[in-house]
Formats: sequence, structure tokens, C-alpha cells
Amino acid sequence: MPEAKPGGRPREVDLWDILNAIFYILVEGIRWRSLPGDFPAWQTVSSYFRNWRKDGTWVDIHDRLYRCSRIEHGRHPSPSEAVLDSQSVKSAAGVREAVGFDAGKQIKGRKRFMTVDTLGLVLRVFVSAASTGERAGGKQVLQRVRQRGKAVSRLHTIWVDGGFDGDPFMQWVISLCRWIVQVVLRPEQTKGFVLLKKRWVVERTFGWLMHCRRLVRDYELLPETSETFIYLAMIRLMVKRLA
Repeated sequence: MPEAKPGGRPREVDLWDILNAIFYILVEGIRWRSLPGDFPAWQTVSSYFRNWRKDGTWVDIHDRLYRCSRIEHGRHPSPSEAVLDSQSVKSAAGVREAVGFDAGKQIKGRKRFMTVDTLGLVLRVFVSAASTGERAGGKQVLQRVRQRGKAVSRLHTIWVDGGFDGDPFMQWVISLCRWIVQVVLRPEQTKGFVLLKKRWVVERTFGWLMHCRRLVRDYELLPETSETFIYLAMIRLMVKRLA
């Protein structure tokens, strides 16, 4: 956890209480102002959350726990395969920025583009308006994965569904990221649930996120805040497993 800034008044709050308060908001889906009184003041908790979002602390904590989780499962810290998919969720009333309409799923809100490894652990997330195309959003989130550098040095294959199909997208991934795109299509004339190779992993991760009420619907004014809560959900999951 970050050390207190030098100078000024000494830190008076316990960081453990700050973390518990933030996880409480994540799981219960309450407003900041509705935080119970046995936690620190909601303004203090919100300030820590916002400051650590801006300086990248949450992502750094996530990445460290990610490496530990893979090692705990007997895997190499760097994944060799990843799965890419998107999830459209409704936005709450009052949310105006980065909100659109997904014509395919008939949802007005935001779209979460997510890459996970074969264990279902998140690599990177990109949240945008629901009207964003699959390939456009896929490029954004894959660029973020690529920026992790040595942490994804072994990555060579990206599994996607039919929404990311097409030569332009595949050529872009190969030329810029040096990865191979494998498309997994649903069998024709098949009705009901079908377990699709590799793609089921990311669908399970979306299910994990739905255990947190704050993520059932997008309540955040900024898409960057939505991304942070997704990383927080994975931090909570990985901490429980490592404990």
C-alpha cells in the first residue's frame, strides 16, 4: 500500500478500514454517502479511491496479485493465451458521459471490453459507450494489454467470438501486437446453451463480476471509475483465493 505523503499532518485513518469501506461499496452497491458510520468518513474513503485511481495504484495492486495468483496455480507469471469479449450493461439515471445504445443487445449504457487469461483472471479492461463496435473496442483493450510489456511476453494467441472476426482486425493485431487471433463460432442450427471452446472462460469472469452489486449496472459518472471497480472486484477475488 502507498506510504503517506511526506510533510503535513500525519495520516490518521487506518488503510485497512479504507479498503474495507471501498470493498463494502463494491459488494453492496451503495452510494458513497450511504457508507455506514463505523467506517471512516465517506469523503475520506472517496478521496483515497479517486487518488489511487488517478496514480495507478489500483492497477499496480491488481497486477502484483495477478502474478501471485498464477504462480499459486502452478502457472508461468506471463500467460500464453488470452480471451477477448465484451459485455453491455445498462447505465444508471444521471450518467451522461460515454453512454450509447447497443443495437444488437438492445441495451442503452456502456460496454465492457475485457481480456482474461485461461484462468479467467483479468489482464486489462476498457469501458466505453455501448454503441462502440467490437473491433474498435477490441483494439483499445489489446493496446492496453500490449503496454504491459514483459508481463505478457509469452502471449501469442487471442481467442474471440464472431463479433471480432474480419481480416482488417486480425491483420491489425498481427502487425502491431504480433499475436494470432482465433475465432470461435457458435455451431449452426444449435439452440440453447452451448459450451464453446475457450470463450466460456471470459463468460465465467463476467459472472464473477455480477456478484458485486456495484457492477450489475453502471452507476459511475466516468468510464475510468467503472474500470477501477472491475479491477477492485478482481483484487477482492484474488486476495480471497491467496488467503
